[in-house]
Amino acid sequence: MQGMIKRLLTRQLQERLGRYPAVALIGPRQVGKTTLAKSLGGRYFDLENHQDRLRLSAAWADLVAGDELVVLDEVQAMPEVFPRLRSAIDADRKRVGRFLLLGSVSPSLMKHVGESLAGRLALCELTPLLIEEVPARRQDTLWRVGGYPDGGIQDEQQFPHWQNYYLDLMAQRDLPNWGLPARPALTKRMFAMLAANHGCVWNASQIGKSLALSYHTVNRYVDFLENAFLVRRLPAYSANIRKRLIKAPKLYWRDTGLLHALLQLGPADDLFVKPWVGSSWEGWVIEQILNRLQTAGHTYAAHYLRTSDQYEIDLVLELQGKLVAIEIKLTSTPDLADLERLQHVAKFIKADRCLLISRTKELIDGRTAASLNLSAAIQYLLDL
Repeated sequence: MQGMIKRLLTRQLQERLGRYPAVALIGPRQVGKTTLAKSLGGRYFDLENHQDRLRLSAAWADLVAGDELVVLDEVQAMPEVFPRLRSAIDADRKRVGRFLLLGSVSPSLMKHVGESLAGRLALCELTPLLIEEVPARRQDTLWRVGGYPDGGIQDEQQFPHWQNYYLDLMAQRDLPNWGLPARPALTKRMFAMLAANHGCVWNASQIGKSLALSYHTVNRYVDFLENAFLVRRLPAYSANIRKRLIKAPKLYWRDTGLLHALLQLGPADDLFVKPWVGSSWEGWVIEQILNRLQTAGHTYAAHYLRTSDQYEIDLVLELQGKLVAIEIKLTSTPDLADLERLQHVAKFIKADRCLLISRTKELIDGRTAASLNLSAAIQYLLDL
């Protein structure tokens, strides 16, 4: 079933293979990188598999001389392949679409890419599923169980067991293998604390106090989680305005299925009665927007804005030369006053557009201000 999901990144991936000798397809574990790569054809090698490493070494000369795409999965498991790739690419720099490298962004992977393949490859990031990749009637399910293909979108009975197993594996195996020095039990406690602080202004000292760690150590550990695509720190917007601005970033879990599992949402629980449902919805909308823009190949800068006297904009986007102020409301009946408040705060930063995103079915699209649902808002931003 997973292979039947058409991924929007396919087009960007094919375009970059047509322009570069090598492309690195990065993203979290279990997000569908292998399935997408195999759909392109070529010769596939799983470098975590000893037999595949032997097959690759034995066939290397023929592979380099041939025209087939060579797909190297979990490439960070075989660091000695990077100098070979550099030599093969440098021997014929005009040949494109030769190597597709798959991996989770561990520090070692990015070190090898930076040292051996700088200027020789493009990066593509495969995210958890986007709303355009599932039927419209399944969008609330996608929010509830998250976007990992095996995490429940195709079989809701997998949630939250799959997510709990995934997080255990990250804490016990993957993060330590990538260099995180924390014990698994501490990592799991940190997961839970970060879930409780989802959508809040980041306070490393407060988290550190609860975990008996310094704020420097907490920030370093969260760097690992960010590089593993688990969390996102949304930076504060900096502007020269008369009000004092909050400068710390806000922290969000990137996948709401993992967030909901950590917050102990049961399979039969009503998501809408949970006290944290608003921050969950806000983070999901932000992630859907940013992931979709990235998948479309758009360059953007994303921030939030909050003043010391509690004026706030959930998402400030610098996109296509425009500054867009976005407010996110978990309601089906947004009030005109919500849009007016947003427009008032947006004047502080001289935003070009104001966008109120809710669950509404009544779309209002003005020249500089709009009230839209998520699907319409994403299309609005793609069309800027």
